[in-house]
Amino acid sequence: MYDVVLLTLGSERDASGGGCGSGGACCGGASEAAGERPEERCETPRVPVLACADALTARGARVETVTARSDAEIDEVLARLDGPPRADGLTWPDPDSKTRLVVAAASDGQLRAVLRRLVRRYAPPPSRRPADLPENRTVPDLPPVGVLPLDPARSGTARDLAAQLGLPRDPAAVAAAVLDGTPRRLDLLRNDGGSVTLDGALLGAADDAGRPLHWRARVEVDGKLLSTGEEPIMACAIGNAGGYASLGDVALLADPDPSDGRVQVAVAVPVVTRSALGRKRVRLEVRRARGRAAAVVPRDEKVPFLDDGVEGELSRKRSWWTEPGAWAVWTA
Repeated sequence: MYDVVLLTLGSERDASGGGCGSGGACCGGASEAAGERPEERCETPRVPVLACADALTARGARVETVTARSDAEIDEVLARLDGPPRADGLTWPDPDSKTRLVVAAASDGQLRAVLRRLVRRYAPPPSRRPADLPENRTVPDLPPVGVLPLDPARSGTARDLAAQLGLPRDPAAVAAAVLDGTPRRLDLLRNDGGSVTLDGALLGAADDAGRPLHWRARVEVDGKLLSTGEEPIMACAIGNAGGYASLGDVALLADPDPSDGRVQVAVAVPVVTRSALGRKRVRLEVRRARGRAAAVVPRDEKVPFLDDGVEGELSRKRSWWTEPGAWAVWTA
């Protein structure tokens, strides 16, 4: 029999700092514009959470629903996944744990917030790196998580990570995957800003008319330059999965794979050419590269970006690197 914790992120989490997404609606769907305070939606578990809890209970699991409103409350839940004490004193996940975690997420940013706390809990300091840690990783195998999407799957190119991975969205199917399924290991992007990326990041912005604004940055992947920082850039995608594979009609990332152990980077640069008659034309050149790590050094003051759907601004160098197979999801 498994103990299952159904974790939802509450309304009191800071969306910008905690990674719940923009707008302050950490539980998803709450909107002050609609005359509804977010906390009113968060006090009572949403219908998919209740349905998943019922399905888990019907299959013999002991279920607890938890709404975490701070990093400390997330950490209290994650502590249940700890393994037995180690001789080196490190906190390590239990590979044989009978406790399983389901994250009820209204956005990829919410799921990322939980994974970030898992990394902070289990990543050893460099000075205490254990011998049993894989050479190409800075974190051990993180415990698999069940993903319960709280919002319907979106059609078109703007799909959440659960849709990209083909994970179940029906609460009963999620319960079955968590209790009877197998873990699917996926790559994780860490960055030197202290956070993680599950899907990807898109750097750049547009004006009020939707036209991309030009900016400058040095962009490199494993030492290969995609931009020197002297030319204008329209967009830059840092991809683990395919959430930012395209920008409008422009294809940025080519066949991103969240389990290939590499980060894919694309830079869209306007290039001016002239016809035989001397007329000036502007075409968009997309430069791509794959590798272990990527770095962006902005030349402008601030570069807006989205990282797993969470807004931010880049004002200094940011590096991303791949942790192959570091995290996992329960799949049927």
